[in-house]
Amino acid sequence: MLFLIAGMAVSCNVNNKMEKISLDNEIDSVSYSLGVSAGSYYLKQGFDTINTEAFYLGFKSAIKKMELQCSEEESNAILQAFFQKASEAKYDDVKKEGEDFLKENAGKEGVVTLPSGLQYKIIKEGTGAKPQLTDKVKVHYHGTLIDGTVFDSSVDRGEPISFPVNGVIAGWTEALQLMPVGSKWKLFIPYNLAYGERGAGQQIGPFSTLVFEVELLDIEK
Repeated sequence: MLFLIAGMAVSCNVNNKMEKISLDNEIDSVSYSLGVSAGSYYLKQGFDTINTEAFYLGFKSAIKKMELQCSEEESNAILQAFFQKASEAKYDDVKKEGEDFLKENAGKEGVVTLPSGLQYKIIKEGTGAKPQLTDKVKVHYHGTLIDGTVFDSSVDRGEPISFPVNGVIAGWTEALQLMPVGSKWKLFIPYNLAYGERGAGQQIGPFSTLVFEVELLDIEK
């Protein structure tokens, strides 16, 4: 079947086994192509069991400015909740792996588990002051995933780093306020006290439990 779009002849084949619709003019062809584009996109997102009748009615109601069964705000909230649930389900194995790791780790000698879920083990106990929330500290650290993959390390770079106590992930903020200067602790941080459901960069995926060795060198003035 041939039709014109912006002066170009375009061929569109309709499979005889599928439903047909006339594509004899530009707006019909564009409309059908928008449907193909939307359908292909959502199929790739995993919507292979979508209710096409409900989808069409929602699309038609919005584009024709008809009365909506769900407002645009309610629809956005429904979609956000659905995608959140789907995202979490996708990473169920990662979450369980982290939970199992922390559960086993909690029983190891010297490991302390705090009410927040943060775990730590003292490698070296310092004798200096403990930082406050608004202090700036200087530290050396070595960060890995629970499988030992290194994702960041000031130790490997040979250069410590300075930052505000309240300017880092929650697990660090909590631990630093408990550490006297001169201490070196190993931290085991559940995902909700690390980078959460989004992860960070290419190596820290969503819902990742992290392990850090942190040495508190100084509280900077």
